[in-house]
Amino acid sequence: MDNDKLLKTNERIDQLYSQDVQIIQNPNCFAFSLDAVLLADFVRPNKKRQAKIVDLCAGNGAIGLFLHQKLGGHFTEVELQQPIADMAERTVKLNHLEERYDVLNMDIKDVYEKIPKDSADIVLCNPPYFPNNEHSQKNPNQALAIARHEIKTNLTMVVEKMSGLLKMNGRGYLVHRPDRLAEILTTLTSHRLAPKRIRFIHPKPDREANIVLIEAIKDGGDGGIRVVPPLVVNQANGEYGTEVQRLLYGDKK
Repeated sequence: MDNDKLLKTNERIDQLYSQDVQIIQNPNCFAFSLDAVLLADFVRPNKKRQAKIVDLCAGNGAIGLFLHQKLGGHFTEVELQQPIADMAERTVKLNHLEERYDVLNMDIKDVYEKIPKDSADIVLCNPPYFPNNEHSQKNPNQALAIARHEIKTNLTMVVEKMSGLLKMNGRGYLVHRPDRLAEILTTLTSHRLAPKRIRFIHPKPDREANIVLIEAIKDGGDGGIRVVPPLVVNQANGEYGTEVQRLLYGDKK
């Protein structure tokens, strides 16, 4: 199909060259950020052909699609906002991955109506980062506000559904803000998810971390958390560091 026929008003096609994936984006509605690339890179490889992967708060499906080579099995992308779920469906078609990906346009609070509990090997989530309270400054664009603030879901709901969907010893992956780390770890452990690996992302060498990546195992043993080496996104001169360049563009020959 002609790629232009897959696009609607204000949409464009962006490419993640390192994974040979094209993603339909609409900056007025939803566009994936570096967070999605970082979370996909953080996920451990799993080539099981029968694996079941669920991406909650999936947006336009970017994280799941970035993993099409690293993970085997079947992906289910769950996205609340209909226009964004529609972008995800068309993005799956754009990449000719219809046999491996389904998109569910639904609220994650109802996810068990479509995906059985205790059935997923891997659950991913790039949730809204910011609490929804009277002091939070929200984007006037409702679609963007819902993507960034806990208007339609929150950390507890995300973790509850992640735990409920995972099989015993299944792995959950989350990208979030370091300033909520204590709350995140408490919420994970109270929902049978044992944090096992953490990575901090720094925007520049001399800046505090502004992103944290977390891997948890359902019903995993206590202790044994590994804090792996941090990633620095930009060099002092403002250009992407070597690792981020590799994640975006692949290895230079």
